[in-house]
Amino acid sequence: MNQRMMVEMAVAAVQGKLGAAPAVGIVLGSGLGGFAGELHGAVTIPYEEIPHWPASTAAGHAGKLVAGHIGNQPVIVLSGRAHLYEGYTPLQATFATRVMKMLGAHSVVITNAAGGINLSYSQGALVALCDHINLQGSNPLTGPNDDGWGPRFPDMSEAYSAGYRDIAKEAATTLGFPLPEGVYAALAGPNYETPAEIRYLRAIGADLVGMSTVPEVIVANHMGMKVLAISCVTNMAAGVLDQKIDHEEVLETGRQVRSRFTALLNAVVPQLKG
Repeated sequence: MNQRMMVEMAVAAVQGKLGAAPAVGIVLGSGLGGFAGELHGAVTIPYEEIPHWPASTAAGHAGKLVAGHIGNQPVIVLSGRAHLYEGYTPLQATFATRVMKMLGAHSVVITNAAGGINLSYSQGALVALCDHINLQGSNPLTGPNDDGWGPRFPDMSEAYSAGYRDIAKEAATTLGFPLPEGVYAALAGPNYETPAEIRYLRAIGADLVGMSTVPEVIVANHMGMKVLAISCVTNMAAGVLDQKIDHEEVLETGRQVRSRFTALLNAVVPQLKG
């Protein structure tokens, strides 16, 4: 069975349970899943009830799809994502992105927990991604191209919408906190990076580092979706501080910034037009 057939089966299983076709998809990173409870008129579908949907096994990822509204904007929220380090293929890690587009989403907001490389960041900062560096050693577009989904060689010169970043920065200013821009480096994981790797990443222009997001952004661009991505700096990267990195710290920082993160999404998402 090819990928399109599997995506279409998942779409068919979800479509009948939605109150309205989503305009915007939202992917929640580690420790940020609480936002799914903020939707109006929420409908929850566990991942195990959706054909071919990969299960979320990472701590801090609930493993459920939630559809509802933010203001008047119909949205679909993924509380939990599939990562390459869980053993999933790039196609599986981006399966949900394909499904959201086929359900009707013209845009996607992708969030993640990231390590801070840029020394101007502090733990708990929110950062709008303006570009990325793919160091995962794979690409979800490898293999035969489905021309009905997108071109063989998609342009990535504005992988992250400049207009959406402007909306997010203006909303953050109104809410009373800064929203700097940064470049995200994606590594395969699951181990955290070594201090030498962080020095290398800083040298090549990375401000943040994580283990997700980039495959989803590539596929979203391939399908013509506009992208806004926001990182929560849940820890400073290895070697920045004289302390070890712990995943519980990542989750705790995500919980601490929940109110700020929620306020930002509530302000931004209703303004995102395709």
